[in-house]
Amino acid sequence: MTRSSITFSRRYSLLMIMFFALCLVAKAQLSTDFYKATCPDLLKIVRREVLNAIKTEMRMAASLLRLHFHDCFVNGCDASLLLDVTDSEKAALPNLNSARGFEVVDRIKSSVESACSGVVSCADILAIAARDSVVLSGGTPWKVLLGRRDGLVANQTGANNGLPSPFETLDVIISKFATVGLDVKDVVSLSGGHTIGLAKCSTFSNRLFNFSGTGSPDSTLDQSMLTDLQNLCPLTGDGSNTAPFDRNSADLFDNHYFQNLINGKGLLGSDQILFSSDAAVTTNTKSLVLSYSSNSRLFLSDFADSMVKMGNISPLTGSAGEIRKNCRLVNS
Repeated sequence: MTRSSITFSRRYSLLMIMFFALCLVAKAQLSTDFYKATCPDLLKIVRREVLNAIKTEMRMAASLLRLHFHDCFVNGCDASLLLDVTDSEKAALPNLNSARGFEVVDRIKSSVESACSGVVSCADILAIAARDSVVLSGGTPWKVLLGRRDGLVANQTGANNGLPSPFETLDVIISKFATVGLDVKDVVSLSGGHTIGLAKCSTFSNRLFNFSGTGSPDSTLDQSMLTDLQNLCPLTGDGSNTAPFDRNSADLFDNHYFQNLINGKGLLGSDQILFSSDAAVTTNTKSLVLSYSSNSRLFLSDFADSMVKMGNISPLTGSAGEIRKNCRLVNS
């Protein structure tokens, strides 16, 4: 083991110990029955609105799931992503013209407010909507811990620097997960969220023609898929066309995504490196991909556990933050 890998391992271990302690505190402050007395129909209301949204557009399930992910990685799970402010996280590069579903969140919030005004946070609505999106797409249910409050500020810089990018190396992605208290298993299981949804050509076209300055496409990409994607995303295109993350299983929440990785059919570079990169062996992501590809129950269970863990990232509780009346604005 090289000196740099030893340093990375020590730093990673220290980060995990620190955030494990923080998560234990957060988990103690959140509960599954937080709104039992104050908003007893909350879960029914959110489920109804999410179902209506998915009936209108199947892709919305992935969009709502992604909102929770992108929110929790910046300032913790505090709905800061939803704010329309000068330093908006919506305008950060990973979210600009990419994050979507805000109107659905508005509708959910409106319905919740009609039933129990000023009680339920936008952060908790994001967490419940993400769970329901997975379940309504075929995934395994989990009990959502509740009691988060909404943040007062957005953090565009944090979104630009903290959110994992499809163009980054595996070590960098693992490090970004570790910064928020998530480990390698979480990296792989949460990446499995790409079993549903679409991605724009601009997020993977770097693999199609001149990968990393080689003058050739990414050699880990399946040839038939490469041809299809080159036709969809020509060099003269604007990068706005979309392709399914999970080829041949775009709308079902299953383990097919991992089977695709084994066959060189991961869409993003950050997907395929979980299996095909040298780092995939040393970091253990390759073995996890193999396990999930052959054991759907294991993947769905681990994904649910990782979602609960992610939902515990630095929540505001007690008197911190506020309960927003409008998810896009702090209260006046």
